[in-house]
Formats: sequence, C-alpha cells, structure tokens
Amino acid sequence: MAQCVQSVQEYIQDSFVPMVAVLCSEDAERVTRKNSLSFPELLRPFCRLTSEGHLRDPNNQVVVVKGLRISVTGINTRPPQTPEMQRLLSQAVSVCQPPEVSPANVITAGDYDLNISDRTVKASVPWYSDWKETLTQLSSSKYYTATTPWFETYRENFLQSMPASEHEFLNHYLACMLVVSSCEAVPTERFLKLSQEQHRIQHSGEYTHPKWFIPNTLKYYVLLHDISEGDEQRADSVYEDMKQRYGTQGCYLLKINSRSGSTGADEQMPDPWSQYLHKTSIHNPELYEESAVSNAVENNIGAEEGGLDPSIRDGVSETHPLQLDQPTDAGYPSNNASQSVNNVDMTRPQKQASVTSHTTPTPRGTCLTLNDHDHIRQFIQEFTFRGLLPHIEKNIRQLNDQLVSRKGLSRSLFSATKKLFGGGKVPEKSIAELKNTAGLLYPSEAPELQIRKMADLCFLVQHYELAYNCYHTAKKDFLSDQAMLYAAGALEMAAVAAFLQSGAPRPYPAHYMDTAIQTYRDVCKNMLLAERCCLLSAEILKSQTKYSDAATLLIKMTSEDSDLRSALLLEQAAHCFINMRGPMVRKFAFHMILAGHRFSKAGQKRHALRCYCQALQVYKGKGWALAEDHINFTIGRQSFTLRQPDNAVAAFRHILINDSKQSAVQQTAFLREYLYVYKSMSQVTGDGSLPQLPLPCLHSSQTRVFCGHERRLAEGEKQAATHVSLDQEFDRDLSQLWRELEERVVAVVNRGAVPITFQPSQCCLNSQTDNLRYPLAVVEEPIIVEVVFRNPLKVPLALSALCLLWKFTPKDFSDPQGSTAGETITNEKEAASLKETMALNGIIDTQVIPEFTITPEETKVARLKLLPHKTGELHVLGVVYNLDTGEVDNSEGSLAEDLMCVRGQQNLEIQGSRLNMTKEEKTSVTYGPDHRLDPIITPPMPLLEVFFINFPTGLLCGEIRKAWVEFVNMSAVPLTGLRVASTHPEFFTFGSAASDLTPVTPTAAEHCSAYKTVAMPPSVETVSLVSPAAFGVTSGDRPVVAEIPLSQGVLGPGEALQIPLWLRGPDREGVHEINFLFYYESTEKTAKLSHRVLRHTAFICASRSLSIRATASRSNTLHSRERETEERQEEEEKNGSMLVFVDVENINTSEAGVREFHIVQVSSSSRQWRLHKCINPVGDKDSKLASRERGKLCFKATRCRTEEATSEKYTFADLNLGNEQIVSSTTPCADFFFRRGLPSEPRRGGVSTGGASQMWRQSGTDDGVTNIVKKCSEVELDIIVLWKAYVVEDNKQLILEGQLHVALQTIGKEACSLSQKEETQEMVLLKFKPDIPPPVSKPSLEQLSHLIKTCLHYPESYDHPFPQKSLCMVPVTLTLSNCSLAQVDVIVDLRHKTTSPESLEVHGSFSWLGQTQYKLQLQAQEVYRLSLKACFFQAGVYNLGTPRVFAKLAQTSAMCETSQQSAMPALIIINSV
Repeated sequence: MAQCVQSVQEYIQDSFVPMVAVLCSEDAERVTRKNSLSFPELLRPFCRLTSEGHLRDPNNQVVVVKGLRISVTGINTRPPQTPEMQRLLSQAVSVCQPPEVSPANVITAGDYDLNISDRTVKASVPWYSDWKETLTQLSSSKYYTATTPWFETYRENFLQSMPASEHEFLNHYLACMLVVSSCEAVPTERFLKLSQEQHRIQHSGEYTHPKWFIPNTLKYYVLLHDISEGDEQRADSVYEDMKQRYGTQGCYLLKINSRSGSTGADEQMPDPWSQYLHKTSIHNPELYEESAVSNAVENNIGAEEGGLDPSIRDGVSETHPLQLDQPTDAGYPSNNASQSVNNVDMTRPQKQASVTSHTTPTPRGTCLTLNDHDHIRQFIQEFTFRGLLPHIEKNIRQLNDQLVSRKGLSRSLFSATKKLFGGGKVPEKSIAELKNTAGLLYPSEAPELQIRKMADLCFLVQHYELAYNCYHTAKKDFLSDQAMLYAAGALEMAAVAAFLQSGAPRPYPAHYMDTAIQTYRDVCKNMLLAERCCLLSAEILKSQTKYSDAATLLIKMTSEDSDLRSALLLEQAAHCFINMRGPMVRKFAFHMILAGHRFSKAGQKRHALRCYCQALQVYKGKGWALAEDHINFTIGRQSFTLRQPDNAVAAFRHILINDSKQSAVQQTAFLREYLYVYKSMSQVTGDGSLPQLPLPCLHSSQTRVFCGHERRLAEGEKQAATHVSLDQEFDRDLSQLWRELEERVVAVVNRGAVPITFQPSQCCLNSQTDNLRYPLAVVEEPIIVEVVFRNPLKVPLALSALCLLWKFTPKDFSDPQGSTAGETITNEKEAASLKETMALNGIIDTQVIPEFTITPEETKVARLKLLPHKTGELHVLGVVYNLDTGEVDNSEGSLAEDLMCVRGQQNLEIQGSRLNMTKEEKTSVTYGPDHRLDPIITPPMPLLEVFFINFPTGLLCGEIRKAWVEFVNMSAVPLTGLRVASTHPEFFTFGSAASDLTPVTPTAAEHCSAYKTVAMPPSVETVSLVSPAAFGVTSGDRPVVAEIPLSQGVLGPGEALQIPLWLRGPDREGVHEINFLFYYESTEKTAKLSHRVLRHTAFICASRSLSIRATASRSNTLHSRERETEERQEEEEKNGSMLVFVDVENINTSEAGVREFHIVQVSSSSRQWRLHKCINPVGDKDSKLASRERGKLCFKATRCRTEEATSEKYTFADLNLGNEQIVSSTTPCADFFFRRGLPSEPRRGGVSTGGASQMWRQSGTDDGVTNIVKKCSEVELDIIVLWKAYVVEDNKQLILEGQLHVALQTIGKEACSLSQKEETQEMVLLKFKPDIPPPVSKPSLEQLSHLIKTCLHYPESYDHPFPQKSLCMVPVTLTLSNCSLAQVDVIVDLRHKTTSPESLEVHGSFSWLGQTQYKLQLQAQEVYRLSLKACFFQAGVYNLGTPRVFAKLAQTSAMCETSQQSAMPALIIINSV
C-alpha cells in the first residue's frame, strides 16, 4: 500500500473515538453563529487532547490515555443514505487530486517521469534493470514512498460516514452537552428543558436514532457567555448556581466572542476550521464541474436497481441491523423550530466532502481571539478529564461488577482470564456450515452485549488488553449462539485490540480478520462492514511489511457492487507489489490498469488517466504491443474527455507511429479516433499553425533532391543524353568516377591545376552524397524533392493537397557582397489555408499533388517540385498535406470526410553524417550539417542538351562506325568552352583538326565508308609520316579530354550544332559501359557557378570478330645475291630487316549474322620500323576468312630510313591486299591508333627511401648495360589489320569495317590483339616493416642471346672424290652482326662436339680446321666475316651449326659470357664422285 500521513496506530485510534452529542438552545446557537459556525463546528478543531489522561481499570491499575480525540456532533445528525454516501465518497475522491505540477498525466518519449513518490523519482524506461533498482530503493527508503491522499480521504470519510449499528457500540453517543446562553432569562430552566428533551429522545422509544452507549448518559451543562454582549457578573453568578446544582465536574462556563465582528476586521486571525470544513473543497472550478457531470452514481445502486436481487438492492440484507438504522424521518428527533438549531450542518459528517460555491468562502471565527481559542481548548480538556473519562471509568467498573456477579465468576476478569481462556478451545464451525443468522438480535440487557459494551469502552480509552479479553469472551458467546454478525464484529475488534497492545504480547491474529471479512461479506451481506474490516487489516499488514498478504486481501475485496471501492483497493494492491522486498513491477502495472478501468467506470476520469499513465511507463518498450496500444488508446480518450487535447493527440500518436500488431479494423478505429481528436484540438486552438502529423511515417534521411532540368526522351533516331535522374540508383564508385572525370576537365581548363574552390557538380543529392556544402540550383530551373512515405498501418491512407513547406531569402549574387534583396518569405500560411497568392508564385512556384494514396504497409515516394523565379537562399522545411482514411464510404457522404480530414505537416529534419576527421571528432559523437534541402538559387546559366544520331548499341570488336552528335543550347544564355571527357577515350573520336568532315549530314554519310580510301593496286608499301600532336596526343598519353570546336567558340541561345563522331568497338567482347562528361561554361563568369556538366552513359555490346597474333623474328638466311653493289648490301645489313608473321583467325560465332571477313589491308605504325612488302604464299591477295578459319600472312619489315626515323613522328606504311588503299594516317584510323589502349608494361617499382635511391645511383652503369641489351631485342612496331565483314541483316547485305591493333615489342615474342584476362589479385597481407629494395635488374639470358646475330655462308651441296682424296675441305664464312649500339667482345669456339647419338646418326661427324678459338671485338652494329674450313671424311649430310659463340659487352667485366645459339640448323650435303 501507499504511504499514509498517519501511522497505523493513529489511524485506528482516530477511526474509533468517543462520540458526544450536543443539544443547544436557540440563543446559544445564535452566539456561535456570529462566527459562521455551529457549536459542534466551533469545537471541532480543538477535540484532540494535547495532554495525557488517566483512569483506573477494575483491577485498580492506572491506564494512560494519550492523544485522545473526541467526536462532537449535533444530536440529530443523520447518517447519509447509501446512495448519498456513495455520492459523497465519490466527490471526496474526485476533488482530491495530485498536485498540478505532478507529471502523472504527462506523456513523453524517451525518459519517463514516474509519479511514484512526492519527489517524483526519475526512472529510465524501458530498461527493466533500472526500474527494478529504482523501485528497490523506493521500497527500502522512507523518503521515497508514494502517497495517495485521495485514498486516505476516502477512508476517513468512509469510516466517519458509517451509520451506527446494533451489534457494536463504538459509534454510539457516550455523553450529551447541554448548551445554554447566559443571555437566557432563566438559564437553569432552559437547562432543565434541554435535559428533559435529551431524556425523551433516548428513552421514550419514539426514535431509533441516535444510538446511545449506556442508559445513564453523561449530561454536561455548558453555559455559553458572549463577552461582547452579555453581562459577565450575571454569567458568573449563574455558573456558581450551576456548580451547586450539577457539581463542579458536570458544568462549565465557556466565554467566547471577545471581540465584535466589525472591530479588528483587518486583523488576520488564524482559521483552524478551514482544514476541517474545507479539507476536501474543490481546488478549481473545472474539477467540480467535471465531477458533477461525469461522476455517475455507483453502477449497481439506483442505476441498475431493476436488475438486482431485492435482498441486496441496497448492498445490505433486509434483515441486517443496518437496515433499521435508515428509517424515515419519523425515527429521528423532530425538526421543529426549537430543535432547528441542532440541525445546522448535521447532515455532514466530520471532515466529509462539502460542495462549496465558487465565491470566496465566508470567514469563520471572526469574533474569536486567541484567548477564546484557549478557552475552548481548556473547555474540551475539562470536559474530557473531569467529565467523560471518570464517567467511562465508572461504567467499566459497573459493567465488570455486573458481569462478575451474573456469571458467578471471580472478582476481576483479570484474574479469571486463564480460567476463561486457558481451557479447551470451543470448536469453531466453518462459515459454510453456519446458517444465516445475521438477523438475530440480542436484547439490550443481554450479558453478551454487556461484555461487548465493556470491550468497546476499554477500546475507546486505549485499554487494549482488557478490551481484547472481553472481545475474545464475547466472540465465543456469539459463535456459540451462531449470531454471526455479532461474532464477526467481536473477531474484528479482537484482532485490532491484539495488534494495538503495547509490547505485542501476542501476534496479530490475521485469521480473525479473514473470518470477519468472510462473515460480513458472505453471511451478513454487509459490504460496508467488510470494507471497514479490510481497510483496517490491510493497514496493519502493511505496517508489518506483509505486502503480499495485504495485496491478496485488497484484491479479494474488489467486487462489482462498487467501482470506486474496487478501484481504490486495486491501486493500493498495486502499491503493495512495488513495496515488496523484490518489487513486482509488472504486477504493479497490471493492477494499476485494473484500477484505472474501475476508476473510469466510477466516473473518476482523472484518477483513471493517472493510473494508466503510471502503468504505461512499465509496459512501454517491452514488446507488449497490444497492451501498450490499449493503454495509449485509453489515455487518449480520457485526456480528450478531460479537455487535455495535447495529451490525447500524443497518446494516439504513439498508437499510430509504432508498428502496430492490431487488426485492420482496430487500426481504422484508432485512426478515426485520432483524426477526430486532432480536428477538435485544431478547432479549439485556431491559431493557424499546423501541428505535426504522425502518419504516414516520413523517412527524412532518405529524402533526395534533384536540381536541374528533367531528362528529355529520345525523338525518332535521336537519342538524348542520359544525364542524371531520380530514377537512377546511386552508386558511390560511379559518383567518384564522375567526380574524377570532372576534375580532369577542370584541370585541363585551368592549365593543369584544380582550383581550391572547385566544387563537383551534384545534381542529385541523397544520404550518401557529400552534403556539407550548399547545393547550387539555377533560377528558372525546377527543384524536385523526393520524399519517402511509409504507411505502417494495415489500412490505406489518403493524402491530398500535398506540397512543400519552404522559406526563401532573396539575394542578388551579381553584387560581390551578395547583399540581401528582401526579407525572408515563407509559404506556411498559404500551405495551411491552401490559398495560392500571385506574390508567392512570382517568387517560387510550388507544386501541389491533389491526391496521393498509400496502400497498407506500403513505402511510396512523392516527388514535389519547386520552380524558383528569383535568386537567393531557399530552405525546404517540410511537407504539408491533408490526412484522411483511405476508405471510401458513400453512405457517410462528403460531410463525414471533411469531418475526418485534417491538415497538418511533417518537418524534414535530416541529421548529417558523423564527423570523423580530427581527434576531437573521433573521441566524441558529433554530426556535420546536411544542406541538401538548402539550395542556393544562382543567376541564369546555359543549359546544354546532347543528342546522338545513328548511335549503335552493338558493335563487333574493333568495328569502326560513324555516328553524329548534336549539341543544342536550351537556355537563353550563350555557352562556350565545350569539352568532353570519357572513361574510354579509345572508344570514340571527333576526328583531327585536319580531317575531312564531308559528307556534312548523317543521311548523306549513311552508305559511305568511315575510312578515307584511295584506289590503288597492291604494290610495295605506301609510306607517310604523321605527328601524334595532329590527333591531340601528347607525351604518349591518351587524350582523356577533347575540345569540341564551336563556330566562333560560342553556341548561342537556341542554336544547334551537328558534328560527326567515329566509334570503334571495344577489343574485349561483352557489354561495356561508356561514360561521357560534357563540360561547358557561360560566357558571363559568375562567382557561384563556374561551369556545368552533362553526363551520358552508353552501353555497347561487343561481339567477337578476329583474333590477330603476330611474331617478329630475324632472318638468318643469306642476303639476296642480286644486289647491285657491295655498299648497298652493307647498308641493308646495317639497317637490318626482320620477318613479321601475322596469324588471323575468325573467332566470330555468327551471332551477328557475319558471313565472312576480308583482310583488306595491313598497315604498320612505328618510329623505327615499317612493313616493306608482303611475302604471301597464297595467290589470292584478298584473304577471306569464314567462321573459325585461320589465315597466315608474312611480311618483311625494314628499319625506317634515317630521315624518317624521328622521335616525334610516326611512319605509317600501308600494304593493301585488294585494289583499294585505306589511308591509315588519317581520321579515323590514325585517331583510334593513337587512342588505343597502351600495352601494360611491368612497372618499375621506385622506392622512396634514401638507401634504395643510393643503390640505384651506384648501379647506374649496370642499368645502362641492361638498357643496351634490351634494345637489341626490342621492336616498337604496331600492326594495324583493317578488315571488312559481310553481314546479312533483314535480307540485306551490309558491309562492316574495322581495324585491330597488335603491338610487337620483342623479337620472338608473340603479341596478340586480344588482351589476356588479368588474373585476380590475391589478398595482400599488411606489412608493418618496409620492403627490402628490389635487386638491380640484370639482363636475362634471353636478352643477352640477341647481342650477336650469326649467319653461316656455305654451298648447299659439295662434290668430292673421296676415293682419290680422303679429306674434303669446304670453305665456310661465319658472319657476325653486332645488333647492339655498344662495343661487344665475341669469342668463337670451334671445339664443340655433338654428343647426342641421334645427331651423330642424322648429321654425322666432321672437324673444323685451323684455329679452334677466335677472340674478336665488334663495334656498334659492325658486321664481321670470319673465314673457316670444315673437313669431312665421307659423304653425307652434315650440320655446320656447331660453333659456339660467346658475347659480352665490352665495358662489363664481371658479367658471364653467354652462348649465342644459331636460329636453325645449317645443313650441307657432301657427295662422293
């Protein structure tokens, strides 16, 4: 249970106090009425004694009475009828509310204010561990304990409103005060009349009420003297007469009204009566109005009377003694004029709820001074100590004597206790076995009632031990007589007396209370007495920390006959659960829900709301979705009823925004309720501002913003540039690629450096883009905001009149200062009222979507457009829309739709990405700004649109196709500086500056070749020199950025330009993504936006065509003997020549309908070599290749002449195999050659450490050697194979043409046109130590073997007469050619013998004559002839290629000599003649 202000002992003592009646004369009542008080009300604040009282028990032991309080009421005070009692209790609870500052009905998200104590402990929910810890502290701390003052008020009013009954005497009158004014003519006669009146009321038998404790009631005579009016001497003389007549202990002179009401009115006197008479007065007018309207009478009393059993209609049995306590007016003392003075405030019990007017209450006690207060206090003490307590003591002795004499027992009950109770216990029958004897009545002189009367007297004066003994004795007597009502009363008070005994000689008999409650409820059908018993027992159990038993008891007492009682008891049971040693939080919450439900049924809306709010703190966030929805729904309804629309809207919002597990029907009901509440709230406020709507869910972080024009669709053969659109998925890698392309163009424009102020163009902004800077939009170009809505419900939502909410600050950016041109403008009022004004449309056009329906649980995107007409700063704040249920119900009509349709807004609040750059940012959680919704509107800029004409989607690998591109300026501003960058510059070319642009139009060029051709029969090569700079290539790098020539460098507004575009199919098959970035600027430079870009992505599907493999090898054969002079031969040998073998294979799979390929021409391009002529063994010059066929071509290549071999220019040599020569040195052939993908050479890993660079410096000579050796075997020769393909498509034959490139780099090493697939890169482990620098690269054996070229000159056959001469000597010439540009030392060793038996068999054995080893030194590119003689012993075929040749560079000494092997065997035939 909750903590109470009083201790349990104080509570019980105040529940049972001596009752004193008052009988006043009219004059006496008039004296007290000067203070706006009746005589009982006058005494009420002073009825608690401040000093101890004493009396002696029958055993002559002194009993100390502490803190005794007496109850003084008018003699004809009527106990309220049951309905009236219920109404008063309900009102008392209703007006007693928590303080207004209490957060009990505050609904928040996040941390919850748990109203669990007066200090409002802050509990963090939904973490249960925190809850448990908090509640454990609460239960163990005396400072943090919940209080429920409304329960204490109810309990106090309930106990004091209980009617007197026959089976107990605790609330019967013990004494009667007879009050007469000193102004009376003959006061003693008046006293006599009043005494007779009291006697008549008590003993005549005419009245059943009030009840009197004992026949000999104490009469106490009070003479009331008004000091301000009366004669004090006369009053004193009358008082002296009274003392003679009634004794000093039976009368008193009370002097009051020391001042008149008019004098000293300004002086503020204390008002001790307010806490009693206004304790439960209504705190504010609204509360009473609410309670008066909504507090229904308890649901089974009166309201549903017709459906109840008549025996329990009034909550009690017809034969119950309490039925006799509620007679008609005839059972009460008469209300004639003489007694009307005792009727003032008689229908109101002490401290009960009183309905007061809203006006200022009448001041009380205005004629009383502090001395008068002391007089009253002294009067009460005199009455109690000298009148009441001695009277009680005398009656206890008399009753004790009567009982002892009647029962024949010993002198005192004290000494008889053991005899009475020590023996065998009378077996108690169970309640089920006892018949209904609730109607049994004892006569007033019955000894059982005398015992009970004595027990009650002892209890009232705090003699609990004697009281317990008497109750115990009476209990046994009543049980033996089966008088269950009397027995239950004795059991109840015996348990209470046992608990209150000092020193606790015996434990609290809780089973007594259980039996009493069960008897009251089930046998006697008296819920009032059962409830009193429950309240007492629960408070006692709570004081003994038996919270579980107390909770069980309280829950048992809940029933359907009283919702208010059930609600209060369930709430106290809930508090018991959290006060346990291990707080049971969920049980607390569950019983608070039950209490809230019963409060609601009882009409206690505020208490119901408080209970539900407290329970919500436990259920929230625990996954109890349905329970949470129920609680929020109830909170919303109760808040709305209590005129708390904000809380109502917040509660309904919680139901709707979470992922509800309710059915669609229930969700519809929730939504309708919310819309109704929301509509009502907006009508009440009426301030025009739009509150936040909870539905649909708005994913602010997923908002995308698009600045710029929308993409145009293809028109006929024209294909528009793809640009950027909201339909495209964002790819971070692709975005980085576009950024790098833009940086390259900007760097080219700015002479190689990217400006510091460079800001990459971002047309589409989302959560993954860099939003730290303000985006730039252009005036008169639309801004599209894509908002993502999600409907979490299972019912559709209908949104209408959806538009953006914005504010705009005009600025003039032509001014260098960017000064503000006007005040900030917003469309909030226009959006709220759906009115469009021309003034705002002249600044920004706002698109309104009339209808927008979201199906159940759908995520849907809305795109809202703004069109700015002025420059400045724009801020998009949120979205405004009408919300309605998506259901269509024609029966309700448009009126119901308007009723449920509400207009509200949701803010677009986007949190930026987390900052993680500096140390402070890494150690803290800070977020940067996100400015995607804050675009800056810049002055007008040009707007480029690009269209592609005859742009293919599929090409053969290497195929050349001519297309056209059209540039259109769509804006009113001229553009300049048009450039294009691409990720695949080898894919396209606009041609060189010197290229012929005819034919001019795409239609004229439809059937023409893409190449420039010249009619020429096949012959020796055609040579031309070309500089790469003419084709935009510098320093051997591919041109990534190309400038597009414009007429006079400007494309005016509305102008269009068409130029040709040559495309070449990628070398690798598959689908290729080609990205173009068109860059352009305005002729007028603006500070905000320096340039604009247009993106285009093309997808090309490349199919297989031809595979080219080429090999270069040196010829070891003799030179032609038909040379004219020896000088020509020397020059030819010095320049050198080689053979180039070209293998061509048709690898097309005929998917594209390709019938056959024709090799029409083979060209070469190099700075050192050129193709000289074709050595083709096939007679057909035009090589045809069908599917999967392979052809081999052989060419002789020679070095370029000295005047041709320049480092800047390339020599193009064309060898056409047909009758038409394609000029390879012009567009587009040369363009694609220079744009070709360069061969991937192994990178030379440079190391940045000082030691490594020092090593490189030391080995500089070795590096030079390596380069010399490499150059011997290097060949820089590119082969260009030009082909035509015959394709059948739609029964038409088309001729496709293309070119493939092969780069020959090394002699003897095959090169291929298809690049080999790169192997997947293996995962590289992290390295924590620097790598060891790589060793100095040394020339390989293969490279060293190419230093010297050897050639043997000898007759192919030789005739020799072996019979005549046994030795045959043949002259042989060994030609040694130095292929390097350095001096070479050569060793020729003739001692080599063939050891292989196979070679001996095939070639036989011979010997060289003369010197066996020669040491020579050859200068750079020197040719040396060494004359040798071979000696043969018999005829046969011999291999002369046995000399071993060793070579090394002259300047190196440590390098090993490497054998030079001849390229092929040199066979000679020796014939015998």
